[in-house]
Amino acid sequence: MMSKYSRQELFTPIGADGQLRIRGAKVFVLGAGALGSSGAEMLVRAGVGELTIVDRDILEWSNLHRQQLYAEQDVVEQLPKAAAAERRLRQINSDVKIRGVVADVTPENVLELFEGHDMVLDGTDNIETRLLANDACLQLNIPFFMGACVGSYGLTFPIGVAEEQPCLHCLLEVLPPQSLTCDTVGVISPIVVTTAARQVAQLLKYVTGAELDPRLESTDLWTDERASMEVKNMKKSSCPSCSAQPSHPFLSASEVVRTAVLCGRDTVQLTWPKNRQVELAPFADSIRETVSNLLHNPYLVSCEYNDHRLVLFRDGRMLIHGTKDITEARKIAAGLLG
Repeated sequence: MMSKYSRQELFTPIGADGQLRIRGAKVFVLGAGALGSSGAEMLVRAGVGELTIVDRDILEWSNLHRQQLYAEQDVVEQLPKAAAAERRLRQINSDVKIRGVVADVTPENVLELFEGHDMVLDGTDNIETRLLANDACLQLNIPFFMGACVGSYGLTFPIGVAEEQPCLHCLLEVLPPQSLTCDTVGVISPIVVTTAARQVAQLLKYVTGAELDPRLESTDLWTDERASMEVKNMKKSSCPSCSAQPSHPFLSASEVVRTAVLCGRDTVQLTWPKNRQVELAPFADSIRETVSNLLHNPYLVSCEYNDHRLVLFRDGRMLIHGTKDITEARKIAAGLLG
C-alpha cells in the first residue's frame, strides 16, 4: 500500500529523509482560531509526530466563515476551540499524537506549555501574546513562526534561534499598527489560508534542514500588493528579549486580575493571577436558580445573567459577552461569583 505521505516524499526538497524528520517533529500551535486551526490541519495532514493546540475561547457562529476546521455542530455544542480542534484533527490523521488544551497562555504557564516542543506556530490574534511567545521561545531556544492577518492583509516572520537574527521585539517599530482588528475591519478567509500556508511552509523547510530566512513578508490579496523586507540588520543589541543578557520582560507575571477585550466581538475576558481549577458541575448547580439558559459540558459552564452571556472555564477564566467595558464586566462577574 502506498504511504499517505507518498506525494509529499516525491517533492525533492523533502524526500523520504525529510518525511522522517517531519514525523519526529513536536509542534505547539498557539491559538485555535483562523490561523491556528488552518495551520494545525496542514501540519497534521503533513504527518508531524505530535501537535499540541491551545486556545482560551469557545466557538461562535461568526468564526465559521474563516475557521475551516470547524462545523455548525461544534457551535451548537458550545465547544471550546481547542477541544473541537482535537476531535477533528484526530479524524484527519490517526498517525499524529494530538492534544487540545483549553487554557489562556499567560506568563505563569507559557514555559510549561511550550516545554518539550520543537517549535511554535503562531495562531493568536494579539501582539501581547505574540510578544509573550517570542520571549518564551527565546528562553527555551526554539523557533517561533509568527503570522498575523486582518482584512485582506497577511504578515509572516519566522524567528529562529541564531544569535544574529532579530526577534519580534526588535521589529516593533517597523510592524504595522495594531489598531486594525477583525472586529473593526473584518477578515476574509483567503488571506487566512495564504498566511497559514506561508507559516507552515517555513516550518516544514526548517524541520527538513533548511536555514530560516529572517524576512518579514506581507501580502494583500485584495489589492495584489506584496512586500518582502530583509531584517537581518534590524537586530538591536539592547533588545530586552534577545540581547546578550536578556530580561524577557513579557515573561514577568502580574499579580492582578488581567483583562482583555477579545478580537472579533463584544467580549471581555477576566483572568485571575494564578490558574484555579473550578468544579464545573457543582458550580452549575449553585447558580441554576440565579441564571437562565444554563449549559454545562466537561469544559465550561455557560449561562445568561444580567442580560449578558457568561462562560466560566475550569481554570477560572470567565468570558463576559455583550460588553467591551472592562469595569462593567468586572461588576457582572462579581455579581455572579459573589
